[in-house]
Amino acid sequence: MAIPREPDRLVLFTDAVVAIAVTLLVLPLVDVVPQASEAGQSAIEVITEHQPEIWSFLLSFAVIMRLWMAHHRLFQHVRAYSTPLIVCNLGWLLTIIVLPFPTEMAGVYSGERFTPLFYIGTILVATGFQLALTLIARTDPEVASESRPVTPEQVAGSLTVTALLATALLLVLIIPGLGYWTLLLLFLSSRIEKLWLRHYSRD
Repeated sequence: MAIPREPDRLVLFTDAVVAIAVTLLVLPLVDVVPQASEAGQSAIEVITEHQPEIWSFLLSFAVIMRLWMAHHRLFQHVRAYSTPLIVCNLGWLLTIIVLPFPTEMAGVYSGERFTPLFYIGTILVATGFQLALTLIARTDPEVASESRPVTPEQVAGSLTVTALLATALLLVLIIPGLGYWTLLLLFLSSRIEKLWLRHYSRD
């Protein structure tokens, strides 16, 4: 049963957790500066000698912001919250909190096979929870906004991203050398989404 109140408190709590997770991403880079100074490295060497850490930070920042924007747009269509919605939202938050961990591993253990699997797998679980939130907001009449229901486009978009990440993870399992390059599959999301919607409208 849905709780008959606007989910502002849940959204504010979620935004705060996301802000903390994004802040944690940069802390390993901050720690690099005194370590580089003690090792006698120059300022430019702090950048050139730690490029994997910097790129993993930028990638994870973009990933978290993309996930947060999708989450933010979704809750514009939610007028109340239910227990399944809260549970899925907590699961989504868990993946956001965990993401700085595989991000740090991606910078330090970039050559190991497990690292991209852990990284992409974490993002896949996050998008899976996002898909669950989307389906709850669309199918539960007590949760969904009557004036602004979740659209088929949003469902198709969430489903497409989840499927592409699952494909990326499978490709890394089969061909480990592809690594993080499999994330480029996400650029196909808009085209696949259009095909899905065309098929959906035809039915």
